[in-house]
Amino acid sequence: MILTTTPKIDGREIAEYKGIVFGEVITGVNFFKDFGAAVRNLIGGRAESYENELMNAREEAIQEMVTRAEKLGADAVVGIDVDYEMLGENNGMMMVSVSGTAVSLK
Repeated sequence: MILTTTPKIDGREIAEYKGIVFGEVITGVNFFKDFGAAVRNLIGGRAESYENELMNAREEAIQEMVTRAEKLGADAVVGIDVDYEMLGENNGMMMVSVSGTAVSLK
């Protein structure tokens, strides 16, 4: 499966547009990650626990989108967009959503 943020794939021609596909993941941010991030905020540095959680959520959302594109018979997903949002009480949940257009290639 070819994945790209661009509207086309160099050297390939789109034969058919299969439809828009999405992948969404909502994950909770727990006390220990919050505590570690607060300490990092005070002393400086990167909040690796948040970064890892974000990376895992993004990869899961992309995989969900790919699975949906495969069900449509797509060879690629073009025009991919990735969005992040904090949800819930005290922003305790993180949502990662990805979308793109599933296509078949010649």
